[in-house]
Amino acid sequence: MSNPRPDLSAATWRKSSYSDNANPDSCVEVADGFEGVLPVRDSKDPQIPALVFPTPSWTAFVTAVKSGHFTP
Repeated sequence: MSNPRPDLSAATWRKSSYSDNANPDSCVEVADGFEGVLPVRDSKDPQIPALVFPTPSWTAFVTAVKSGHFTP
């Protein structure tokens, strides 16, 4: 099953509250408000296409990061 890519031209992007204030361009940005998906882009190069993740996959990834799953 394939979902059409959402139109991100009017997306409102936000950075994490954990962004490094000393280097504010070094972060990922997300756009809320798209049903079932979460667009993610690189704040250093916002012109390249965003990655679009199914919301459950993004939630699982963030949960794994917070729980230390990827910590060596």
